[in-house]
Amino acid sequence: MNRPFVTIIGGGLAGSECAWQLARRGHRVRLYEMRPKVTTSAHSTDRLAELVCSNSFRSDNPQNAVGLLKREMEELDSLIIRSARAAALPAGDALAMDRTVFAAGVTEAIASRPEIEIVREEMREIPEGLVVIATGPLTSPALDAAIGRLLGTDDLYFYDSIAPVVSADSLDFSKMYAMSRYGKGEGADYWNCPLTRDQYEELITDLLAGETVPVHDFEKGIYFEGCLPIEVMAERGRETLRHGPMKPMGLPDPATGRNPWAVVQLRQDDLAKEHYNLVGFQTKLKIPEQQRIFRKIPGMENASFVRYGMLHRNTYIHAPAHLDRLWRMRREPRISFAGQITGVEGYVESAATGLAVGLALAQTLEGREPLPIPPTTAIGSLARHCSDRPPEEKFEPMNVTFGLIEDTSHSPVRDKAERRRRIVERALLAIREWRDAMAPAAAFALRTGGRESASLRKIQEPAGC
Repeated sequence: MNRPFVTIIGGGLAGSECAWQLARRGHRVRLYEMRPKVTTSAHSTDRLAELVCSNSFRSDNPQNAVGLLKREMEELDSLIIRSARAAALPAGDALAMDRTVFAAGVTEAIASRPEIEIVREEMREIPEGLVVIATGPLTSPALDAAIGRLLGTDDLYFYDSIAPVVSADSLDFSKMYAMSRYGKGEGADYWNCPLTRDQYEELITDLLAGETVPVHDFEKGIYFEGCLPIEVMAERGRETLRHGPMKPMGLPDPATGRNPWAVVQLRQDDLAKEHYNLVGFQTKLKIPEQQRIFRKIPGMENASFVRYGMLHRNTYIHAPAHLDRLWRMRREPRISFAGQITGVEGYVESAATGLAVGLALAQTLEGREPLPIPPTTAIGSLARHCSDRPPEEKFEPMNVTFGLIEDTSHSPVRDKAERRRRIVERALLAIREWRDAMAPAAAFALRTGGRESASLRKIQEPAGC
């Protein structure tokens, strides 16, 4: 009897991580990635796990929630985190990477697994059998419609935006200074463009008056709060940016010894230091407006744009109405969702859901009822956030936070740093215990003797049987 295989739709961070976790346990995978046959508005290559927005995985400090999430994923042999570290760039306490080296590393690792068949075709309908929908931030219109029919809703989108990337040889670094905020990291990992009050006010005026790419009349302009276009932030008040991506605190200008009025930060975008990303400057301004406005920033007067900022539509579902803690559809558990489509936000969070889905399916294929990841961990807290909420409650994409992680302490600690230290300690202990409990000898090979387990039969049966 042929062993069953899992169909994974989408070769982004979540789909690649899910495929890796299944393959390393000996399970067969068909990984569908529509690029390069069908392109998107944001991707530029055919590589798996291409980063289409920032090149940063945010903080790598384990006392930060996303830093903890990385450590948990490493305990479970995450391909995405391993590849990110192999492509790492200086970025203070953040984990940033050369996006080309990173995607190439993930693609090579996936292609090297004999258990994985990469299929370069667009999946327009949801197939039979075990399926993981991990279509990332840019689900194709045809599959988007199929998901809508599956879930009984067509409200499956919000808008996201991308920051520009500029060429290093077009910048005037004499007008900038190298420094990481509050001296974090091993060195000065950011170039800072200082603005006077007048320069800042002119920038805000330009952003408010700039011509933007319009949202289609038949779609709602819904933006994710954690990744707002810079001009949308400016609309919320002229001081908003000075307390957001342009905040000068912790970045004193060596020329004056004082914090400037505002700062635009440039972060290295590749290992060769040829490209720099405008930190926090995601935008929906039209291209001529980006050229006109951003070239007023000190040091960027002659900036050459490697990539312009852009607006794109992201797809996500109302997860609590449809998914259980294993990221499976309650109504049709043979279908799982992973990645940003589940309503998590952020590269690392998306990859973590793919990891969790892969491990859950591996346990099922090995004849065991999957163990949910404890909510005292960062990964488990994301699963609970996307499943254990009233279906009628408003649901928006969310990054991992300490507020999501269940605190089992019976003696609350007032000191914030100490409280977080204890949460981290409990989370890492819990993820190791979970890993050991779900990984007996049979977990690294399919040893069912050709017999389907009861749990596998259950999730493969059509709804209503």
